[in-house]
Amino acid sequence: MNTDTEILDLLPARLKDARRAQGLSLDAVAKLSGVSRSMVSQIERGESSPTIATLWNLTRALQVDFAGLLDRQELTDRVEVLRAANVPTIENRGEGCNIRILSAPEDAGKHELYDLVFSSGGKLVSGPHGRGTREHLTVIEGRVRVSSGSATEEVAAGDTARYQADVDHTIEAIGVARALLVVQTT
Repeated sequence: MNTDTEILDLLPARLKDARRAQGLSLDAVAKLSGVSRSMVSQIERGESSPTIATLWNLTRALQVDFAGLLDRQELTDRVEVLRAANVPTIENRGEGCNIRILSAPEDAGKHELYDLVFSSGGKLVSGPHGRGTREHLTVIEGRVRVSSGSATEEVAAGDTARYQADVDHTIEAIGVARALLVVQTT
């Protein structure tokens, strides 16, 4: 482990995985550990950081190794799923555009993935991102008009547009549309 932040990023998922592997409910872990059910839930959601004593009680109740729980081992036999109901969204950006964030939080500012859903005529107007930033937009349904600087192209379902995003740029739906957007920062 390199930093406290890395530990806090891994801890909630590791505790939840350990609880599920044991087939235990939040209530059962609370009874076994002496930690309240609400605190266990908050820790698993990353909303609260446990004290060493709380973490020790949880690891004993879950029968997991305290040090192993915090190791940054590669998890090659794991599939991380972001359920549709839990996908974070960006509010108040664009007009008639719902933006769902599909990339992991640790990828912010490097390689970001968004699901864009436009109502008819909806648009997403963006100022310049950092120097060298490019966007890759693949239209899933409908058609959109993409502008980057002074260049403009129409893009239909199945097409991908790649363009500079370190200049003013706009994505505007022609009717109802849906697209996947990758923002790549160099």
